[in-house]
Order: sequence, then structure tokens, then C-alpha cells
Amino acid sequence: MIALEGVTKIYSGGVAALAGVSLTIRRGELAAIVGPSGSGKSTMLHVVGTLDRPTAGRVRIDGHDVAELSDANLSALRARRIGFVFQQFHLAGGTSALDNVADGLLYTGLRQSQRRKRAAEALERVGLGPRMHHEPHELSGGEKQRVAIARAVAGEPALVLADEPTGALDSVSGAGVMDLLRQLNAEGTTVVIITHDHAIADSLPRQVRMLDGRIVEDSARPRTEVPA
Repeated sequence: MIALEGVTKIYSGGVAALAGVSLTIRRGELAAIVGPSGSGKSTMLHVVGTLDRPTAGRVRIDGHDVAELSDANLSALRARRIGFVFQQFHLAGGTSALDNVADGLLYTGLRQSQRRKRAAEALERVGLGPRMHHEPHELSGGEKQRVAIARAVAGEPALVLADEPTGALDSVSGAGVMDLLRQLNAEGTTVVIITHDHAIADSLPRQVRMLDGRIVEDSARPRTEVPA
């Protein structure tokens, strides 16, 4: 599903957010990318999610070489194959949960009626069927994150990237969101969770630990040390 080969990302000023990262995540895996602020994990999210192109190296997502795709084709790949869940929900105020999810399908080419049907099914899937007509201000933090997850999976993506999905939630709501992500994975979706929380990472089958733009430990392979 994900294959990075020697990926480097250098921002203006010569800051290397990623420094020669190689990583493979297979279809159907549930993995955490964990590290402190500034470790490179957010840049990893942007590169894996095709939101940003690497400075060097090769990125393949769901069989597609990102370097060979135009911006339009990258947008299509994101819309059809990748779902995003962010810490801050990014829901439109004054808009029902149903329409927040349906609007996430605007670039799929589906008619409005089809988008709303898929949105309703996704909200039912995350347990929010009875509240699909509520607006964000009428929902709890945990419910807002469930709307965000419904939006991410409404297009039936092969890959879900979750960036600190429990960071803005209390412990009970956070546990519910993690249970939901595990359920999605059990149904066949590849799920990658970006987090600074080692407890969350340790609860998942695979942990990829980052520091200073490098992978320093991957539970799927022998431990390596940070180069001096």
C-alpha cells in the first residue's frame, strides 16, 4: 500500500524534515508512526498522503508512483483511495453532519443524491445515524471526530491516514475513536495513525518511531540506532 525509498524532504532554509526514509506498509496493516514534535512524522503524513512531493526519493501509494502523476491525477488518487482524519475535525459550521460528510465526496464525480446516500451509510457505520442531521455545535468532541472518520471512509478508501485523531478528545472519547479505527482495519482498510502518544502506538500491531527526520525503530524489523 505504501512504499517509500530513500525519501528526503528539505524545506526552505535547508531544514531536512525527512532524511532518507525508507518504509513499506502492506495492505491491511494497522500501524502507528510515532515521535515527538519535530521528528518528521507530520511531513511523513503529507508525503504519504500525496499532499506534498518529496525533494528526493521514490514514493509509491496503492501501486502508483507519485512522481509520475500530474497534480490532477494526484488529486484523484487522494479523493478515491485515501481518507484523512485530522485532530481538529475541520467540520463546516452551520452544516449538518450528513452534508459535512457528503461534501467530502465532491471530487468523486458522484451525483448529490449518491453523495448523500454514501454519507448516511458512513454515519450509520460510525454509530451516528440518529445524529446525522445535527450541526457541529450540537455534537460532542467524540461525535465530531466520528463525523470526521465517516467523511474519511465514505468514499471507501483503501488507506486511512489519521493525524493525532485522539489529541483533542477526553480519554473515553479517544478510546472510542481508537476502537472505531481498529474496526475499520478489521474490515480490510489499511490504517496509519500519526501520534506522539506512545501508549496509543504501543497498543497497535506495528510501531514506526521517528526522530530528527529518520526512522529509528520499526517493530517490523530489527532496531537501528540514530546515526551520530
